[in-house]
Amino acid sequence: MSKVLFIAEKPSVAREFARVLGSSYSYPSDMVGIAGEAARTDKNGQLIRAAQAEQTDGQVTGAGKADQKEGQDGNSSRSFGLPKNHDGYIEGAAYVVTWCVGHLVTMSYPDAYDPSLKRWSMDTLPFIPDNFRYEIIDGVKKQFGIVRGLLNRPDISTIYVCTDSGREGEYIYRLVEQMSGVNGKERRRVWIDSQTEDEIKRGIREAKDLSAYDNLAASAYLRAKEDYLMGINFSRLLTLKYGYSLSRFLNRDKTVISVGRVMTCTLGMVVRREREIRNFVKTPFFKVFADIEGLFSAQWKAAEGSPWFGSPAIYNGTGFLKEEDARKMVAGLGEPPLPAKVMLSEKKTEKKYAPLLYNLAEIQNDASRALKLSPDETLKLIQELYEKKLVTYPRTDARVLSSAVAKEIGRNIGGLKGYAPAAAFAEEILSKGRHKEILKTRYTDDSKVTDHYALIPTGQGLGALKGLGEASKKIYDMIVKRFLSVFYPPAVYEKRRLELKIGNECFTASFRALKESGYLAVTGLPAQRKGKADDSADSDEADISNPALVELLSGVRKGSTLTAKSFSIKEGSTSPPKRYTSGSLILAMENAGQFIEDEELRAMIKGSGIGTSATRAEILKKLVSIGYFDLAKKTQTVTPTRLGEAIYDTVNASIPSLLNPELTASWEKGLTMVAEGSITADEYMRKLSGFITRRVDAVKGAGN
Repeated sequence: MSKVLFIAEKPSVAREFARVLGSSYSYPSDMVGIAGEAARTDKNGQLIRAAQAEQTDGQVTGAGKADQKEGQDGNSSRSFGLPKNHDGYIEGAAYVVTWCVGHLVTMSYPDAYDPSLKRWSMDTLPFIPDNFRYEIIDGVKKQFGIVRGLLNRPDISTIYVCTDSGREGEYIYRLVEQMSGVNGKERRRVWIDSQTEDEIKRGIREAKDLSAYDNLAASAYLRAKEDYLMGINFSRLLTLKYGYSLSRFLNRDKTVISVGRVMTCTLGMVVRREREIRNFVKTPFFKVFADIEGLFSAQWKAAEGSPWFGSPAIYNGTGFLKEEDARKMVAGLGEPPLPAKVMLSEKKTEKKYAPLLYNLAEIQNDASRALKLSPDETLKLIQELYEKKLVTYPRTDARVLSSAVAKEIGRNIGGLKGYAPAAAFAEEILSKGRHKEILKTRYTDDSKVTDHYALIPTGQGLGALKGLGEASKKIYDMIVKRFLSVFYPPAVYEKRRLELKIGNECFTASFRALKESGYLAVTGLPAQRKGKADDSADSDEADISNPALVELLSGVRKGSTLTAKSFSIKEGSTSPPKRYTSGSLILAMENAGQFIEDEELRAMIKGSGIGTSATRAEILKKLVSIGYFDLAKKTQTVTPTRLGEAIYDTVNASIPSLLNPELTASWEKGLTMVAEGSITADEYMRKLSGFITRRVDAVKGAGN
């Protein structure tokens, strides 16, 4: 009797598949025969039903109809029977479910090719094998043996690949299949966006032949080879060339220079930012403000007609470089109170729409800022939410929905009526039919969805919330609020701008009042910061909340005269760039193109960035663990260590391109092109081998 094998990436996912398969389930017609046979025989093939079922073209007739009915799209419903737990797998009447535990296979170190390569030597570089070798990871050899045995079991006719739906998940399975020597089996790929029962059923029902993902697999192999070759060749090369000198400089016994395609580029970003801060020279300035009617402040600016207009004594058109000049200008106005004539009175309405949905980088940034969580911690929490069916696939770069998902989004919203903090919002969205309009908005865009759509709540699994920690609950709430907010209208502000003339000088004031809360009803009003209208520290718009000010402004027109009661001078200074936090660094890695000056290259790699949503947090974690970065737990601020800066200087003097986002992002773009079928794996590999060979030869031949 033939059976079907499902292989997942983790035990928890495998158990969920087994639960769905063991329930009443609408499964593909090509599995009907298997299920029918299983229903009639026990594990020894003995008849266990009194009546013989007849099957024709995937349809069950006769006695078989007693427990099978036709489903939609040529699918049939049947319970596959209660499964039994075994060591490393779960088996039902017609199926087997097993799992990896993450990676089971890894690339072999150079000494596996030749024992002499264990010793680091310039003579063996560059190391670029013609055929790469792989080996089973020591700690998971038992599970690999179980999986290999199941993949090659004679009664297994079809394999459903259920590893994570992405490049890394594809790589995990392909390595296992390669090392298991699988032949003659039909293989199908299950591609899902969440672990809800409906999504698992859809994924199995719509599973494509595994060959449809061969390009993705090729890019996955190449990504691993690239990281492997750059790491081994450049780490050995620079350590052999400069390690001794670096150890003497740092007063260390031994220094290994760790180099990585993404890791070294990220090091470059942080060191450059730190040195910008360190070398920054503050410029002091002095701004003048007029107190108007005791209700608001107006700021002086250099305008035509002022003796200060175009003067080198002015900073940025609104301040003085010297306090004495500011006092001189104020003194020239005369003794207050003074008339302030309204030269310009502008009123306009501004709409502010809800931000795009979360992808992994965006929520890692928000969690870093609001909850002081590292990107790695945030990913682990979201992974937990995903495995409990609360949210969709976390490792996504997209911030929009696909049109297919948007058409069915009412189900997600409906489920959230069971989540108390958002129940009223979900009810309002559905009752007003707002979810039906999402297809026509910027929040739905198929062209911006690759492997997965944005990170959103499924509306299911709410019972699991009780067992989660506070941080997980807060992350879930953030995802829910961001999701529901896109179904609300924009926030509407009324903006006012005044230009006043006092003597020959111009003073300006801007105001903003919230008229309609719109989506802010869901996310909450922005925190007020020192009277600013929003949470932007750079906003010059005062919040109109004082009733007396509202009344005053309602009567102000061009030509009106107000009173300047007094003047004040406030000192300020220019600020250095901010240090990266763990979250803002993840965002900077995602948007690496902004650092590239070449416009053509910037356009070419748009959307690629440095690393992927699946790897960025781990790279940051590694840079901290090897001592190149310090990460402040309370603030999540990232700074380079003395060792990190020394490594930066060494790489900058030898292979500077490794530190720049242009190189890393262009390689990532190349991997994307392989996955899309735009270029072949052989083309990519030739370019990679040439790059490594040229850089190794250049450093070996350098005299320094």
